[in-house]
Amino acid sequence: MELSKLLTPAAVRVVGQFTSKKRLFQELGEIAAQAYGLSAAVAIDGLQERETLGPTGVGHGVALPHARLEDLTGIVGVFVRLEKPLDYDSVDRQPVDLVFGLFAPKDSGVDHLKALALVSRTMRDPAVVAKLRANSDTAKLHAILTESRAPQAA
Repeated sequence: MELSKLLTPAAVRVVGQFTSKKRLFQELGEIAAQAYGLSAAVAIDGLQERETLGPTGVGHGVALPHARLEDLTGIVGVFVRLEKPLDYDSVDRQPVDLVFGLFAPKDSGVDHLKALALVSRTMRDPAVVAKLRANSDTAKLHAILTESRAPQAA
């Protein structure tokens, strides 16, 4: 599995700021709707439902909100870099500025977990994170996220 198969250039954005996690999820849902034809409302509801189980802010300014949705045929991703970090209730209590949203079919099983592990490994790489924070061009951000890396164990 490769990020280039999960993330289209149209699903990468740089935004100024959000006032709440709910507003961020609305943006992720709208991007998913535009880039992949998903229902924005269904995507937003899925993210909010998952978040009630526990925060998806994984630390170091990174959040990985994700949801399993009905009527989705494959796993897709959305990436947003925030110019002003958002208080996200992360595990380390630090605000978030890099958000990779993941949407998977309801019955995706282990593939959803593999995709989440891939995104997590990528977003834990200090070199990748530094490059993402240093760029505002969406084409460059997409290239940074999708460049081939040597596979690693989860």
